[in-house]
Amino acid sequence: MAMTLRLPEDLDAKLTERARREGRSKQELAIEAIRDAQHRAELKVDDVLAELMDSDAEILDYLK
Repeated sequence: MAMTLRLPEDLDAKLTERARREGRSKQELAIEAIRDAQHRAELKVDDVLAELMDSDAEILDYLK
């Protein structure tokens, strides 16, 4: 799906330079960054759920 992304000039310049250095497109780098951010967000949710499972294990066992 197509999307237009407007970046501040300073961020666009950094992205352009990184893309040049790595021989990749700005689109590839943007997609990678979005996927990484999503992955980190999912990990945080998983960490919270794991912590709740540990801290509330006794209650959860009782409810089974």
